[in-house]
Amino acid sequence: MSRALVNQICAALPGATAADPATELDSWKVGGKMFACFGDRIDGVCVKTDSVDTAAMLIDAGAATKAPYFHKSWVLVRLDSAEDELRHRVTVSHDIIFRALPKKVRDQITQA
Repeated sequence: MSRALVNQICAALPGATAADPATELDSWKVGGKMFACFGDRIDGVCVKTDSVDTAAMLIDAGAATKAPYFHKSWVLVRLDSAEDELRHRVTVSHDIIFRALPKKVRDQITQA
């Protein structure tokens, strides 16, 4: 697994755009809101979960670790995780952020 694979997964999601790492965090956004973020000193991708409880369950199960500097509903999925787990976590994070966008923005993305 690599950042290139995560970038490939993210790029395939509706409305996903890569942030410019020269001016922003190295991340992926949908509707201007971040759903995946890399760090210079971490070997993984930070993604949003639907709740603090889900994040705690993933951490307890060993599927993720606490995402440094993020809210407790975010987790860090290591790049050496199984590809299907990594793909699932990134897709779920995208869906959570997408559903929280204003309807007008969601409509613009789905019509593009």
